[in-house]
Amino acid sequence: MQRELLLLRHGIAEDLDEDLDPQRGDASRALSPRGRARTRAVLQRLRALDLTADRLLASPLVRARQTAEIAVEEGLAPVLELAEPLAPGGDPLPLISLWAGAGHTPEPEAPRRRLLLVGHEPDLGRLAGRLIGAPPQAIALRKAGLALLRLPQGPLEEGTASLLLLLPPKVLLI
Repeated sequence: MQRELLLLRHGIAEDLDEDLDPQRGDASRALSPRGRARTRAVLQRLRALDLTADRLLASPLVRARQTAEIAVEEGLAPVLELAEPLAPGGDPLPLISLWAGAGHTPEPEAPRRRLLLVGHEPDLGRLAGRLIGAPPQAIALRKAGLALLRLPQGPLEEGTASLLLLLPPKVLLI
C-alpha cells in the first residue's frame, strides 16, 4: 500500500496588528477575505484532482485551522484534528511516524493512505526537505501552496521520501 503525505500551507491571513502582543496576535490572525476565497478555490481544484486525504491534522493557529476547516468543507478529508506539533517551531515528524506505522486504512482495499498536514512556513518546507534529504531551505510553500510526498514502505527516516508535487496556488488556479 502506498503512503503519501500532503503538506498544505495556510491561506493568506490578515496583517499582524502591531498594537497586540506579537505572539498572541500572530496566533489569532484569521484568513483575510481574499485568503478565504483563494484558499477555497485552490482546495476545490485539489479535490477535482483527487488529492484527498484519509486524515487531516492542522496547526491550532487560527489561519491554519480555518484553512483546514475549508479543506474539510470541500471534501479533502473527513474531519479536522488539531495538532500542537504543527504550530510554528513544532516538529510534526513524530506525528507522521505514528500515522505511517498505524497500519489503519479506512477502506480494506484502499490502494493508498494519505495524510494531510496544514501548517506554516518555514516549518512545512523544512519538514519536506528533511523527508526527501534536501537542504533546509530547498523547499518553500507559498500561501495555500501544496507539496505531495511519497513515503517509504518501511520505517520513516529522513531522506527516504520522494517529492511528487510542489504546487504554488497560481498553478492550481489556472
